[in-house]
Amino acid sequence: MRNVALILVGAAIILALSYVLSPFRNYQLATVGAYFCVTAGLTILTGLNGQLSLGHGALMAVGAYTLAMTQNELAGNGQWTLLVAVLAAIAVTTAVGAVVGLAAARLRGPYLAGLTLAVAVVVPAITSTWDTTFNSDQGLSVSVDPPPPALGYDFPYERWQAWLTWAGALLTLLFLANLIRSRFGRNLKAVRDDEAAARLAGINVARTQVMAFVVSAACAGLGGALIAVLSQSVSPGAFPLALSLFLVMAIVIGGLGRLAGALWGAVLLVVLPATTHSLTDSIDVSAAVAQRLEGNLPLAIFGVVLIVVMLAFPGGIASLPSKVLRRKR
Repeated sequence: MRNVALILVGAAIILALSYVLSPFRNYQLATVGAYFCVTAGLTILTGLNGQLSLGHGALMAVGAYTLAMTQNELAGNGQWTLLVAVLAAIAVTTAVGAVVGLAAARLRGPYLAGLTLAVAVVVPAITSTWDTTFNSDQGLSVSVDPPPPALGYDFPYERWQAWLTWAGALLTLLFLANLIRSRFGRNLKAVRDDEAAARLAGINVARTQVMAFVVSAACAGLGGALIAVLSQSVSPGAFPLALSLFLVMAIVIGGLGRLAGALWGAVLLVVLPATTHSLTDSIDVSAAVAQRLEGNLPLAIFGVVLIVVMLAFPGGIASLPSKVLRRKR
């Protein structure tokens, strides 16, 4: 019930913000909600279970393409089609995550990282190769219905996007918050801390690791589907390998193993690229140099922020309030 109360408070805050912010800021708020679904799921996998994944950008692509194909088939039949498309995206990504998780449960360390890295490379390559289905590098457009007529004919579309994405994000948060406090959540931490001790305590280590990957993949599929709804298009270029690296760095900077850290990480994923874009525009350089900066500067800034945060407060941004309170005491 405490988690439900916190979710209701969060919903009230998002509702109030959506009426105060400008359309562009509402779009950014919606993007934070979509990324939060992914970072929260990755927190479960990496922070609580200790499995490193460098392929969550590819899982987002699976969810986005599934939503695009389903929504384009059902478009024009009412608002309910979007819910069906999102559920289909979650189901397909969960199945893909289960397959990857079965293989990942047998691997450790760099071998696990190599497997997930291969997934991050293979999935965009598949969408680029099968042009009859995925339209190659041009990608697919996503047909999304306007806001319900009951909201008014002049209801801002960006506000509606913020409501949609944060509805998914808050439901994800409620599910994961309860999951962490359950027996399964305790099993995740036990397997992360010591697999041998967890096995002696009667925990099925392999099954726990596969289920962690399944839960994380479902969240990534939801996040990818919401990103596709926001951009109204999906293409291989939207889910590069760098996105998977950004996701891992985001949860580490935010606070590994904490859902609050996943929220901070989602905020950084939206704020830092926008900041670097503004910085690039303010520098008087040639078009070729500006293009190189646009592609490499965000990753460099993320790396610098990661180093600074790890040196200043290793627990991430989410640990900063508790650290300040301890010092005051």
